[in-house]
Amino acid sequence: MDTAIVMTTGAELLIARPLPADQHPAAVYLVGLGGGSRRTMRHALDTIAETMGAPDAQAVDWARLRYQHVAAIRARLAEEYAPATVNKMLSALRGVARACWRLGQMTAEDYQRVADVEGVRGETLPRGRRISAGELRALMQVCEADPSPAGVRDAAMMALLYAGGLRRAELVTLDIEDLDPAEGALRVKGKGNKERLAYVGGGVRDALEDWLAIRGNNSGALFWAIDKGGNLHPGRLTTQAVYNLLGKRAKEAGVKPLSPHDFRRTFVSDLLDAGADIATVQKLAGHANVTTTTRYDRRGEETKRKAVELLHVPYKRRRML
Repeated sequence: MDTAIVMTTGAELLIARPLPADQHPAAVYLVGLGGGSRRTMRHALDTIAETMGAPDAQAVDWARLRYQHVAAIRARLAEEYAPATVNKMLSALRGVARACWRLGQMTAEDYQRVADVEGVRGETLPRGRRISAGELRALMQVCEADPSPAGVRDAAMMALLYAGGLRRAELVTLDIEDLDPAEGALRVKGKGNKERLAYVGGGVRDALEDWLAIRGNNSGALFWAIDKGGNLHPGRLTTQAVYNLLGKRAKEAGVKPLSPHDFRRTFVSDLLDAGADIATVQKLAGHANVTTTTRYDRRGEETKRKAVELLHVPYKRRRML
């Protein structure tokens, strides 16, 4: 039975019609994304659907979407969310509109008008943080102090997250066959099935060699699960397991809470700080656009802080009675 969905403008109705998955524009758009992006954009589309009074993205007839609808959605979202979040949602909406056009459900002219809605301007403080050299050292030290195989494994994983700039989803999908010891390189399967090389030298190479001495050379996942008794269980770790073990190591090391992605942010920041050009860092990080790489740079606030310290205020402390 068709469901009438009242738009936020109050002037239009979108009727959700049952469609097979290969004809539903939201489903077609989402299936073309990677796992992590798919979850993010599905949530974005469900949020947009809610602004129209729909239960979820599947209940919206996206082919009837027009410029005035998108403008109203943009205005509503801008009242509740940060600019970056709104723009991510609008990106998802444009992706669905593109799928409508490709499926022959929307004219090229209507698609262009929908896609022409501008993003929301504004700037918020960047998420995440940069891990200091002292914190990284403390994390490695708690792993070194752990005599179990988990100590060796966790050190190797953190070394790769930092020196390889890996996403946690990339880390858990690594296979031992992806490692080329002769070249000192690791084949990484990134977003959109794009592959890149991460280079493993120095400390990260040593950490990996120590882990492989315990793991062995059996084919399959590079990093295995380890139970509380120190027994290895061949099989792939989950991304949540990576998040949990980092939280555990951070607590043991006495460092501020951190996320797997903070290692990636630090990777970009430290490379730029060391003088690497941003185009090279972009390729190493596997970013499709250099603008994304700049958003990972966490040197900005420290640079501004040091600049302010150059100023001198001629104030003399008072002696309090």
